[in-house]
Amino acid sequence: MKKITTALLLLAIGAAVPAAQAAGNIDCELRYNLSGWSAFYKTAEGTGTISCDNGTSFPVKITAKGGGLTVGRTTITDGRGKFTGAYSLNDLVGTYAAAEVHASASRATDAQVMTKGDVSLALAGTGRGWSLGVGFGKFVIERR
Repeated sequence: MKKITTALLLLAIGAAVPAAQAAGNIDCELRYNLSGWSAFYKTAEGTGTISCDNGTSFPVKITAKGGGLTVGRTTITDGRGKFTGAYSLNDLVGTYAAAEVHASASRATDAQVMTKGDVSLALAGTGRGWSLGVGFGKFVIERR
C-alpha cells in the first residue's frame, strides 16, 4: 500500500507542474520608448513591443510610478529589455518591482533590473533629459 501511495503522490506532484513550464523557458525581449518626470514622486509612460523566439510579438503599454529622493525629466528612446524566467506570454505582462540609482545631464542613460516573481526584466536605454536621485516603485507592462 505504501508503494501505491508514494506513486500516486509523485504522479500528483508531476501533474501540478504547468504544461508550459515543462516545455521550458521562452526567450523574449522588449523594445520600448518611455518618457517621464520626477519630483519626489516619479512617473513615466511609454509603449513598446515584446518579441519572443517562438515568433510571437505583441504591442504593450508601459507605466512606471514610484517615489524616493529623485528629481528630473527624461525620455528614453529605443530602449531594450531582456526577460528571463518566463514560461508563457502571460508571465511577461504585469507589475514588476523596481529600484534604481540615477544621475544624468543632457544625454540620459537608464539601466536597471526588476522582478515579478520568478520573472526578471533587465532594461537598458539612452535618451535625453536630466535626473538625479534614488527611486523605487513599480513598472507595469500591459497589452495594448
